[in-house]
Amino acid sequence: MSSAETPSHAAGFSAASGSAQSGSLLLRNVRPWGGAAQDILIEDGRIASLTPAGPVPASAEAVPEIDGRGLLAIPGLVNAHAHVDKSWWGLPWQSYGGEPGTDGRIRHERAERDGLGIPSVGITRTVLERMVAQGTTAIRSHVDVDLGLGLRGIEAVRQAAAEYAGALELQIVAFPQDGVLRRPGVMSLLKDALQAGAESIGGLDPATIDRDPVGQIDGIMEIAREAEAGVDIHLHDPAELGVFQIELVCERVERFGLQGKVNIAHGFAVAQVDAGRRGELLSRMGELGMSMTTVAPPRMGAQQLPMRELEKAGVRLGLGTDGIRDLWSPYGTGDIMGIAWQFSRAGGWVRDEDLTQVVRLASSDGAWAVGRDDHDLVVGGRGDVVLADAENPMDLLVRGPARELVVGAGRILHQREGQ
Repeated sequence: MSSAETPSHAAGFSAASGSAQSGSLLLRNVRPWGGAAQDILIEDGRIASLTPAGPVPASAEAVPEIDGRGLLAIPGLVNAHAHVDKSWWGLPWQSYGGEPGTDGRIRHERAERDGLGIPSVGITRTVLERMVAQGTTAIRSHVDVDLGLGLRGIEAVRQAAAEYAGALELQIVAFPQDGVLRRPGVMSLLKDALQAGAESIGGLDPATIDRDPVGQIDGIMEIAREAEAGVDIHLHDPAELGVFQIELVCERVERFGLQGKVNIAHGFAVAQVDAGRRGELLSRMGELGMSMTTVAPPRMGAQQLPMRELEKAGVRLGLGTDGIRDLWSPYGTGDIMGIAWQFSRAGGWVRDEDLTQVVRLASSDGAWAVGRDDHDLVVGGRGDVVLADAENPMDLLVRGPARELVVGAGRILHQREGQ
């Protein structure tokens, strides 16, 4: 079984007798966000108290405890854009092949995935274990839905996530990776996916994949309106073509009453138009409660989404790993802090307040992606905590030390072996 299912106490941690499977745990002598040492008491999966580090209160004497040794504590990390169904991690090395470009990668994946057993519960389990070991406790994952797969991918992901018994939160976006309108029957599959429990539906480059931006966007928005579901559209198209499609989405958000339910993933176009044009677009998106997610592409010349401009306009931003060791790319470690590092470095963020904000994007401020109104180390917050040997959040971001302990809803999900 996975370490998430049978947690063991790692060397270097002093653990009291008992198990943390109940969702109750006392983390002693930890430093929330790099501040003064505190004790964090988690009961029934939520933070019950934060008190200066000291003697164990009588009310917590029966609760399993961990000596945090003065380690930095931050909220559990949130992966706001993942593809946990598509990886070959755990299989022998797969050489990169196929043709370049989005359509070329789609064709290559369709040709090879069945022979590798993608998707499957086992592969998804491996990906989730890697993510959890790096501190992730909440994930929004796009899961392929197409005529060849039907809903098999969603079923596999649900089953793998269920092994965490709620300690790892995962929401699914039914993702039409092979297109929507160009594959008759996909619209019906998206409806079926929502009925099967997916929280949102996706779309993909309405102009360049389906070559009918109005048709794809209208169709997806109508399905979401009827089901009261969310929408999360992959949009890689650049500059004016990309902005044009975002403007179409804005119009439909207002028309279909989907305020607060629509996300644009990637959205490179936002960073590729002039400041005035961008300001108008972001202001409109903010008024409609729209959000964006980025995987911080490291390619030379790639422009990062403007974090502070989005913040000023009220457009929520989340960070994601995208695919991990899949048929699109051999890269990826499952560490959302690695993506945060890329975003920070490529965006030129160096001041303490900016580095800290990037860590918040990867944790507390990214929780909107899984439907949480709050996610922080505060009383009443969910008991998702990550400990790392770092001086402060800035040090954690730029140096990337291993995660020593990962707690989800008060349950120990990962403890690092050795020191």
